[in-house]
Amino acid sequence: MAQQLILTVTQLNRYVRSLLENDPRLSTLYLTGEISNFKDHYQSGHLYFSLKDESGLIRCVMFRTAAARLKFRPENGMKVVCRGRISLYEKDGQYQFYAEDMQPDGAGSLAVAFEQIKARLAAEGLFDTARKRPLPPYPKRIAVITSETGAAVRDVFSILARRSPSTEILFCPVLVQGEQAAPSMIDALARVNRLATADCIILGRGGGSAEDLWSFNDENLARAVAASKIPVISAVGHETDFTICDFAADLRAPTPSAAAELAVPDGEALRRHCMQLDAKLRQGITRRLQDLQSRLSAASGRPVLRTPGHRLDQLAQRVDAAAGRLKAAYTEQTTDFANRFSAAAAALEAMSPVKVLARGYAVASLDGKILRSAAEAPVGAQVDLQLAEGRLGLRVEQAAVDSGTGRKENGSE
Repeated sequence: MAQQLILTVTQLNRYVRSLLENDPRLSTLYLTGEISNFKDHYQSGHLYFSLKDESGLIRCVMFRTAAARLKFRPENGMKVVCRGRISLYEKDGQYQFYAEDMQPDGAGSLAVAFEQIKARLAAEGLFDTARKRPLPPYPKRIAVITSETGAAVRDVFSILARRSPSTEILFCPVLVQGEQAAPSMIDALARVNRLATADCIILGRGGGSAEDLWSFNDENLARAVAASKIPVISAVGHETDFTICDFAADLRAPTPSAAAELAVPDGEALRRHCMQLDAKLRQGITRRLQDLQSRLSAASGRPVLRTPGHRLDQLAQRVDAAAGRLKAAYTEQTTDFANRFSAAAAALEAMSPVKVLARGYAVASLDGKILRSAAEAPVGAQVDLQLAEGRLGLRVEQAAVDSGTGRKENGSE
């Protein structure tokens, strides 16, 4: 009996792995399916997921180098086509698909990535109309952020110089294509905002393919555009090209040339407008003067203006008559007041205690208290008597009180 071949688990896994990796049909293949169990290991950069169809599932992994080349973010439920190879993970004996590239099944990866970034930033409110700021009507300085080569920068400079020669241009040359383009433009935006001397920013480039324009879909660049304290005009490609920066900017221009047109007023048109306003102002002043002249001519024909002296004489007579009436009323009123005052003074004088005493009356008091009844002065009391002229000191010898029916003397009837 032949001796049996006994393998360890590691040996078996290694053998199966070599079979899979050496099979030319499995070393490079395209696999389509729906993503599930997606995990993004941010620290390592590796992507772990599964691909499934109606009746099957396979584990997949995409290492950091390949994952960094993806233009979109894989999500559960997304149908994709992956290029890669089949191998076996020796530690657990599971065979899996090692993806080296991934494309959405149907739409291109750039289109999917564009919609993902757009939806994510829109959900944050980064594109809200309330965040948009109006452009200054008469900017003194405009910052232009674009490539120093190409037709775009020449067109922008030419239009700005033609429309508004007095507007200064702050040119910030940047990369507009490639991996370093987005960081280059982010840095330029930061520098312009730090200087704080520009009234408006034009950010853009000329036309190109979707890949050429992709830097303007960078999420970090879009956030920098939205965060700019200076209004930004996004002008990327042609009229049919749309980028994420277009939505994040304060204004989207279909082309760089259109951005220059929108950024500054037309100097010649402004001059014509000023001339029209000047003509309207002159016409208005002329019409107003003519109207006043007509009113003055009409008023000069009135009697009061033809013979102003006669009218003044009439007014003078009315003033004199009114003055006479006022004087008479004043005299009458003061006489009445004088008569009433004299009568009141006479009545007051008649009621004066001095006048009463002059008629022979006297005021008796005991210890400073005026006496009103004989009963208040006992026999023997010293009473003061105030006369009209002088005072008397009297001693009470007898006191009698009139009761109306008889007299009471010394306390007896």
